[in-house]
Amino acid sequence: MSIRKIYETTFIINAALEDPDIEAIITRVTNYIENLGADIIQVNKWGRRRLAYPINKKYNGYYVHFIYEASPSIIPIFERFLVLEDTILRHLTLALPKKLREYRLKAIAEGKATEIAPQETTATAESEPKVEAKAPVTQTEPAEAAVSSNQDNSEN
Repeated sequence: MSIRKIYETTFIINAALEDPDIEAIITRVTNYIENLGADIIQVNKWGRRRLAYPINKKYNGYYVHFIYEASPSIIPIFERFLVLEDTILRHLTLALPKKLREYRLKAIAEGKATEIAPQETTATAESEPKVEAKAPVTQTEPAEAAVSSNQDNSEN
């Protein structure tokens, strides 16, 4: 029996597809990894976002994040599936270290989301009180001291 580890896979789907097509791709990926013997812990659909740089002349992508438990032997097979799927632009799979694994499982069990919604961050930024800029503090003493020291040097 092989040791099972917890993995995270994030992949980007071509955002030019319609929503039912994107859902069909997510379902196909979910079914494929379950058929390989993995247990899916959580599926996060991050939605459409602008890419940092163009991938295959595409500027937008639909991000999906899987957290699952699987044996290490199925990961190369699953990644090969993601590479051959032409609607998936990029993917990244990480094996979680033990401490992070415990933290993630605890957070999932408590029902806390591991992501911050963009709407929440803009709402809190708007609700924060604005701090008015203070008038700049001028330092006249060092300048006067420098002038007086120059005068002392000229007298000598």
